[in-house]
Amino acid sequence: QVQLVESGGGLVQPGGSLRLSCVASTSIVRMYAMGWYRQAPGKQRELVARITSGGILNYDDSVKGRFTISRDNAKNTVNLQMNSLKPEDTAVYYCYADARAMDYWGKGTLVTVSS
Repeated sequence: QVQLVESGGGLVQPGGSLRLSCVASTSIVRMYAMGWYRQAPGKQRELVARITSGGILNYDDSVKGRFTISRDNAKNTVNLQMNSLKPEDTAVYYCYADARAMDYWGKGTLVTVSS
């Protein structure tokens, strides 16, 4: 069983920045992909950013140019740098790991963008 623990959420003003981190309880080298989803109140969970073991990046169109995902295999960590935050970025952000045979999810961290 793989455990994922997110951190870095909080309250930030529009235009501000936050950095989310996700630490895995095991090596992430074997993970096919890792990434971040988010779920806003009353909406479905949606993919924000994803990085594969081969370094292929995918971003939702709404965050391109503002968010950057990175992966540190040595630290078993995936980070999401979020810049130029907007109120519509407000959501619970979930870390996930795709181990091919199974997906793993963290419990989420709340990001609130408000003045």
